[in-house]
Amino acid sequence: MGDVTRYVEMGYDIIKKAGPNLLLALVVLFIGLWVIKLVVKGINKGMQRSSIDVSLQKFLANLTGMGLKALLFISVIQMVGVQMTSFVAILGAAGLAVGLSLQGSLANFAGGVLILLFKPFKIGDFIEAQGYTGSVKEITIFTTVLTTPDNKTVIIPNGNLSNSSVTNYSTEPTRRVDMKFGIGYGDDIAKARAVMAKIAENDSRVLKDPAPQIAVSEHGDSSVNFVFRCWVNSVDYWGVFFDVTEKVKIEFDQAGISIPFPQMDVHMHNS
Repeated sequence: MGDVTRYVEMGYDIIKKAGPNLLLALVVLFIGLWVIKLVVKGINKGMQRSSIDVSLQKFLANLTGMGLKALLFISVIQMVGVQMTSFVAILGAAGLAVGLSLQGSLANFAGGVLILLFKPFKIGDFIEAQGYTGSVKEITIFTTVLTTPDNKTVIIPNGNLSNSSVTNYSTEPTRRVDMKFGIGYGDDIAKARAVMAKIAENDSRVLKDPAPQIAVSEHGDSSVNFVFRCWVNSVDYWGVFFDVTEKVKIEFDQAGISIPFPQMDVHMHNS
């Protein structure tokens, strides 16, 4: 019975000494969290009125919130009476252990920060990276989400994206369409060039400046090959590519220009 009384008295003394500080710490914690919420909300509204990218807005707001909460937590711990020297040492050791076990995640986090800051691409851009091609649907801290032309969702770690080449097809407003067409060696080169020039001239999507380029590029094994290059708005790239390819075949047929194709001649000899 004496031991129980002694423990009760010790507990009472601890509560008596630490109680006011603990109560004050709880009050500071709740008020601090409420203030941080207002600050983050204000930052969000401020960035929404600016020209900052939407993905970067979310990242900066979350980073600010986490930083302020960390500072608040440290302040509350000090108010309770915990020695920060030992606490920081324990926190550092735990951080090292967690860092070693999450190296890949930290690399993706760093990659996400670089992508959001330097903006090699943004939401809505059509890119090619890591063997995939698609439109950027979402950029998070750890991953980037693409939607492919056949409507598949591809999730790529940001660490890989930030450390490899990325082709962004949406950066420039115009693109050059490169095509190759062949005619027979017995066909008229000037006539074939005129047919292709007319196709380019009649297509309103083909830009006049820079002017289309139609030129003989090589003497192939069975054909004289032309390069057909024209500039278009980026959104018209595939439409012009497919339409011109079809029109060249139709116009060549009407003009009597042949398009060579692989064939085999078999000769029979009577013994």
